[in-house]
Amino acid sequence: MQPLRRFDLDAAILFSDILVVPHAMGLSLDFKEGEGPVLETVSNLADVERLEFQGSFVQFDRVWETVGLVRSGLAPHLSLIGFCGAPWTVASYMIEGGSSDRRRALAIAEENPVWFGILLERVIETSILYLLGQVKAGAEALQIFDSWAGDLPAGLLDRLVSDPIKKIVDGVRAVYPNFPIIVFARGVAASHALIAKATAANAVGVEEDVLLRDVLTQLESQVAVQGNLSPQLLLGSEAAMQAGVKSVLDGVPMSRHIFNLGHGITPPTDPLMVEKLVAAVRRHDEELP
Repeated sequence: MQPLRRFDLDAAILFSDILVVPHAMGLSLDFKEGEGPVLETVSNLADVERLEFQGSFVQFDRVWETVGLVRSGLAPHLSLIGFCGAPWTVASYMIEGGSSDRRRALAIAEENPVWFGILLERVIETSILYLLGQVKAGAEALQIFDSWAGDLPAGLLDRLVSDPIKKIVDGVRAVYPNFPIIVFARGVAASHALIAKATAANAVGVEEDVLLRDVLTQLESQVAVQGNLSPQLLLGSEAAMQAGVKSVLDGVPMSRHIFNLGHGITPPTDPLMVEKLVAAVRRHDEELP
């Protein structure tokens, strides 16, 4: 694989839905108009024990096939990034059943009943299988994405974020040693460097309201940052977007930076603005001495 570059849109990125893992484990999934995905929930040990872990799932087969098809169509210098939701985020969806304020999931995590710990372990096992299949199919880097890490008090970050992600990283690297992995614990602010060290990540994603250079100074020299333009800047003027891009790019060295948004592209975004964003990043880096 080519070294990580400033701009991860130079790569083809496969971002499969976070709900693939729980659906593959046997929870029914529906999509309701005006509401979005609705997932069958778990709420006790009996529910967790019914979850499947058989070593192969048809939902994963489809993703792995897609990874292979995308990889075969890419130029050799382009890289393919695979994806998996982190255990805390996936488990919270399995408890809540969809988008929510996650109060019930957090309350259960704090109480830490036996079944919740078993649920996390089964999500970890299944996620390792899922990612290994993506690597085998052609993914050349992986991102583990914890959307709701910022919901958690500091005292729960190790148990619910760092430790489960590290188990996934170890599971992947037991088969593919030194495989490059990006970890994004969205919303943890000053704790990004701690999570990077605890998970042995090669790079950490950073949300838009945190200065990349502040995180970078706390990281080991071989670890990069990823991010972190606000997605909202793609909804405004081109001038404001370009100023934001320049601010992000000027803040950290290209050798330790993967340019990206601070979170996902919002639905109203004009694709033309994304094209202009790509052009602005490339133009900036081409002008560097």
